[in-house]
Amino acid sequence: MVAARSPPELPTLLGVTVRRSLIVGRIPMAISTAMLCFYSIGFALAPGDLYADIGSLLLPVFAVSGALGGATVFTNDRMKGVLEYLVAYGLTPRRVLGNVLVAGLVQVTVILSVGVAAGVLTHRLAGFAITAKLVEALLLYSFPMSYLTVGLMTTIGVFWTALSSPRAGMTSSVGVLPLIGVAPTTGVLVAALALPGYGVPILFGSEALVGVALLALLSQSTRLMPPERLLSPA
Repeated sequence: MVAARSPPELPTLLGVTVRRSLIVGRIPMAISTAMLCFYSIGFALAPGDLYADIGSLLLPVFAVSGALGGATVFTNDRMKGVLEYLVAYGLTPRRVLGNVLVAGLVQVTVILSVGVAAGVLTHRLAGFAITAKLVEALLLYSFPMSYLTVGLMTTIGVFWTALSSPRAGMTSSVGVLPLIGVAPTTGVLVAALALPGYGVPILFGSEALVGVALLALLSQSTRLMPPERLLSPA
């Protein structure tokens, strides 16, 4: 007797989601990259430790605002019934969320890589040394805070969309996500400038808070995004 064949496993669709997020979110990503390059180069031309002290705190503010492609793809797919079709064929909501999160992280990686590379290259060409303080500021705050904030922003956008009936414009989660994304990084910038003696605890404390908030939301993904919430609202 011929053994029954098991149904083929549904592809992860990760590559498709990332590619679509780069296409759908190309305009805000391009604007965010341009702004990040502008400010990064401006701080890189300043003498002293201004780039490390202030520039590194400002970079995540612009980096996170352009990583909207993943959440936009999720919103579009839910409104058009694409997620309903995928879930019916076995793609789990957790896998959908994971794909969207990776797409957002890929976008912010592109933005940060271009912006930081432009600033560091300018800083070096201007005759300034790449100090250990600058490297630590970028690696220990700018990059991790950007990734954590984009993860939190994207997760909030996905859950918001799943629990509501999204519409285009500012009434949808995608419309207000940039405000959610820049809130933690802007708050850290203001706090660090207001309390210069407590800069290090503020930076690491803020990263820990954002990380805890992100993990807390992800732990509730099954409850906040059950399969029936991925049905088209139309």
